[in-house]
Amino acid sequence: MKSQFSDEMLQKVSECGAIAVLVIDEAVNAVPTAKALLDGGICAMELTLRTPAALEALANIRRELPEMLAGVGTILTPEQVAQAVEANAAFGVAPGLNENVVLAAQAAGLPFAPGIMTPSEIEKAVSLGCRELKLFPSEPLGGMKYLKSIAAPYAHLGLKYLPLGGLSLENIGPYVESPHLLALGGSWIAKRELIQKQDWTAITANARAAREKIDAIRQK
Repeated sequence: MKSQFSDEMLQKVSECGAIAVLVIDEAVNAVPTAKALLDGGICAMELTLRTPAALEALANIRRELPEMLAGVGTILTPEQVAQAVEANAAFGVAPGLNENVVLAAQAAGLPFAPGIMTPSEIEKAVSLGCRELKLFPSEPLGGMKYLKSIAAPYAHLGLKYLPLGGLSLENIGPYVESPHLLALGGSWIAKRELIQKQDWTAITANARAAREKIDAIRQK
């Protein structure tokens, strides 16, 4: 089955290698955060639906910085799928696998990656037509060693994974080297407190460090 993500989007996410995962409390901070990430070389981000400002923040970024591939995370209901589409989300992800949410995203034309953590969930996601899967929580589950094990039986399907949970600049090496990776999720790149303090310099520095490490590993 064909991916729900366009070839262009898959290529952009793969080349970026990392998706900054954000919690934004005030919409006014959205565009400066995205600019700080772009300045550091990170061109994909996931705004989690954990604050009332998230959808307004997304709409602002999509309008003012079209070069940033901005999607929505923590989509837990079909209603949130509709809200994400209305805010012009580039893609959606969720921590878990909810069939109603997957079907709503497909009906709305929203590229969507559900969360998985077991082989049974992989098979359920595949049966629903998903080809990009979020592994959550990655490090507590066993990290790349765990992903390599559960991905092996399905490698011939060409599935790609977005691991998130416990990742940091220090432990991303095995993920970047993996053929199973689409991109890794990095909540450390633009931490909530840095956004609240409007410390754009620190966010750019974190993004640049991630970009440089990913590039260095790929060039080995």
